Amino acid sequence: MTKLLKVHGSFNHFFILDQTELDQPLTDAELVTLGQKLCAPANGILNGADGVLVVNKSDHDDVLGQMRVINADGSEASMCGNGLRTVARYLSEKTGQTEFKVETKQADLTVKKQADFATGVPAFAVEISPVRFNAAALPFEKLGRDRIIDDYLPELAPGVKFTSLAVPNPHLIAFGDEDLLVGPMMKELGEYLNGKNPYFTDGVNLNFAKILGPNELFVRTFERGVGFTNACGTGMSATSLAFALTHPDLGHFETPIKVYNPGGMVQTVLHFTNHRYFIELIGNATVTHTLTVDETHLHQADFTADDFDITMTSEDEAYHQFVTSLPKPVTVNVKD
Repeated sequence: MTKLLKVHGSFNHFFILDQTELDQPLTDAELVTLGQKLCAPANGILNGADGVLVVNKSDHDDVLGQMRVINADGSEASMCGNGLRTVARYLSEKTGQTEFKVETKQADLTVKKQADFATGVPAFAVEISPVRFNAAALPFEKLGRDRIIDDYLPELAPGVKFTSLAVPNPHLIAFGDEDLLVGPMMKELGEYLNGKNPYFTDGVNLNFAKILGPNELFVRTFERGVGFTNACGTGMSATSLAFALTHPDLGHFETPIKVYNPGGMVQTVLHFTNHRYFIELIGNATVTHTLTVDETHLHQADFTADDFDITMTSEDEAYHQFVTSLPKPVTVNVKD
């Protein structure tokens, strides 16, 4: 039998699959099919998820493990900040280490155990990097510029200033009021830019944010390969950096920034060292369920809910209590 975990960071839900515990690792094709089926709510496995976090051995020096991110639609993301926190916790508890590096698609990133956010709410800090602004890193084209920093893009929307950066996932960011965050533009633009379009040909994560005050934001994300999500770790990190770059009187480096989202709250800390930006993302790493299933079901992606033995933890209740205690600066429905 094989064990999986159902986890979340800010209600950004995932399944963790540790391939080092399997008799035979899944092929890439098998991982795509598994991700599509396991994450689909209609299949009845704990209401699906935003993706599968695949843990592999790493052959990099001084790295504890590798994380791959298979989105719900079967595509693979370069990184996932909320997911990395949960993988960091998993590897920390497996090995007893509290600070180490995890290999991701583009970089080996430092992770650290933090003090609990609240009673029963374990927290980890993860490095978000590398940061790039150039068009080729995202990529985008046909917008009449090589980078986008606090600028109007009339090709995409009237009267809205955008900033775009890769962390390394590509993000397009706009600041505005609550009407912008809950109005129709976000869904329409998110679907357009993640379908066939002439500008962001590989798609892009769209983040709309409301500035709440000094070092304080609310961020909503339409995530590439997922759609609206309760939170996006790289999105909140990229938006925090865009905040400090475009509103330096309100967003500050080397100081914790509170970032509220539909799924709760995280903190980010921005750094600029040796001409290099990087971000610390600090937030919950919650385990909600343990699942056991015969390994053959994973290889074949041939299963129903009855094939899983599922045990629930008490951590989700503790996180709900934490979220209930937070202010609600923007009214956005939370995905189950």
